[in-house]
Amino acid sequence: MQIEVNGQTVEVQAGASCGEALQQSLSKKQFKNTVVCRCGETLLDLTSPLPETCTTIEPVFAESEDGLDVVRHSTAHLMAEAVKKLFPEAKVTIGPAVENGFYYDFDFERAFTPEDLEKIEEEMNRSVGADKPFSRREMSAAEAKAFFEAQGESYKGEIIDDLGADVVSIYEHGDFTDLCRGPHVPRTGLLKAFKLLSVAGAYWRGDENNKQLQRIYGTAWATPKQLKQHLHHLEEAKKRDHRKLGTQLDLFSIHEEVGGGMILWHPKGALVRAILEDFERKEHLKRGYDFVQGPLILKRELWEKSGHYDHYRENMYFTEIDEQSYGIKPMNCLSHMLIYKSRIRSYRDLPIRYFEHGVVHRHEKSGVLHGLLRVRSFTQDDSHLLCRPDQLQDEIIGVAKFVKDVMGLFDFEFEAEVSTRPEGSIGSDEDWERATDALRSALEAMGWEYDINEGDGAFYGPKIDIIIKDALDRRWQCATIQCDFTLPERFDLVYVGEDGARHRPVMLHRVILGSIERFLGVLIEHYAGAFPVWLAPVQARVLTVTDAQNEYAEEVRAALAQKGIRVEADTRNEKLGYKVREAQLEKIPYMLVCGDKEKEAGCVNVRWRDGDDPGLLTLEDAAELILAAAREPFERGGMSYSFSTSGSPIPA
Repeated sequence: MQIEVNGQTVEVQAGASCGEALQQSLSKKQFKNTVVCRCGETLLDLTSPLPETCTTIEPVFAESEDGLDVVRHSTAHLMAEAVKKLFPEAKVTIGPAVENGFYYDFDFERAFTPEDLEKIEEEMNRSVGADKPFSRREMSAAEAKAFFEAQGESYKGEIIDDLGADVVSIYEHGDFTDLCRGPHVPRTGLLKAFKLLSVAGAYWRGDENNKQLQRIYGTAWATPKQLKQHLHHLEEAKKRDHRKLGTQLDLFSIHEEVGGGMILWHPKGALVRAILEDFERKEHLKRGYDFVQGPLILKRELWEKSGHYDHYRENMYFTEIDEQSYGIKPMNCLSHMLIYKSRIRSYRDLPIRYFEHGVVHRHEKSGVLHGLLRVRSFTQDDSHLLCRPDQLQDEIIGVAKFVKDVMGLFDFEFEAEVSTRPEGSIGSDEDWERATDALRSALEAMGWEYDINEGDGAFYGPKIDIIIKDALDRRWQCATIQCDFTLPERFDLVYVGEDGARHRPVMLHRVILGSIERFLGVLIEHYAGAFPVWLAPVQARVLTVTDAQNEYAEEVRAALAQKGIRVEADTRNEKLGYKVREAQLEKIPYMLVCGDKEKEAGCVNVRWRDGDDPGLLTLEDAAELILAAAREPFERGGMSYSFSTSGSPIPA
């Protein structure tokens, strides 16, 4: 039979395996790096017989996205084999590949220790050295249940029942057998770049009413070089942990007495927030937004009307006043719609763009709370744009350009994805299709590539999610643009058209940074706490050599503060080296040293936090150096800014 293999037409014998077909068109090096093959949308083991209906196959290399998933899933099986050999009483449950790695959940009587992980890794390496083949076979569901029950693997029977299939597949390597759809790498000897990382608790099926299992996490890569690079990133991430830096830089704290997921902002952290929010307010004014503000709680009837009570209630908090139930807002759209509805709107009034730094509360389970990145009380830079249908694409493009400008300011690369209708949503199919088409058309008009994230839209409309990439190549979802035909219908929002008739506006829900708390957590780790000069809570610190320069140091501080620089003076009776080291640990951009020589010349000796020292400068030159560094990212991004006396940016 003839088949197209990796772009070449080749003749293969009937009954040949996928691997045998691929070998005819690949070099030895390429074939060695192939983990599975692709036939259409299906991934197959290299040992699988070539399907008669398959006319084209392609190699899937270990470094590819699909290839890494296979490597990681196979490594999860490798780990489960080692656990069962070392701890025969442990029961295996599920072990999928996840981003950058894998995990496997085990039911075991005692907690796994770091020493256990070392032993498991050693056993895994022995299995790699033995180069055991992975083999697949099929069983009837009844046979498979009996097989696993005989081995004491009670969880597998429950999984088989949930599959509802008459026939299931299992994979074997060595003495280990697992229920699995596959595919897998051909041999364990290909799995040479992995590391076990940690153990955590996990409830069976994610239900806290079920038994708690132990989840062993690991990472696996195509090559040892990739593994080494990833482990370096993990170590760097530990150093950059925003919770650790938040304490070191005195930015924020979290107290159990207050409650989980509630942040206390210290003076420096609150100042960084204020600078960021001040920047955002001025940018919104420049782009034609109006500021609004709504209450923290609204009557339950409004949440019922919007659909939040039926579709989002588990994420909300409720309270009662005068025997009336109120919902603490998890988002700001209801107040903005009521403001729009407060008077008659004309087609000439549109688009209307409302903006609010709105404080919201969402009920998150305690187990997922994580510093600033997952909280219960946070501030959204929330906007709702109401426009005519003919204005919709331009408004989406305007928001997308806004996102691009802001992310460029922080040197974030980003990518976009369109999330489509989920189960349990509201609104007509026609409105969902119109909204989804509008989002896709806007991205295509801008020339942006995007992925489709099926079924992950909001319950009232599809959305564009912007995923940023930080300095460690980690991805974070921040900005979002949601297109909504449904809530304007539910709240009977209208405008009077040119024809004198009532028409329905379209609403865009959007955030640029998203949660201010979360975005600052990302920024702290992105910059390793060394904020850019424009955002640093202290831009410069004046350091004295002896007490004889204290008066001059105060003159320098006052002069720079007058120019809008956030500056403080350290006149303590400490050695200069100690003061410099402290300033460096606090990530202060500029240190301005004042000794007798500098005092006599009316200058300062400038040091930069990374050790690049400009040296002796006049106060005027030192001020311009600091202000120029603060302006630089705005000028690079085509924004024109001057600075206020607080040191925060204002439109020129």
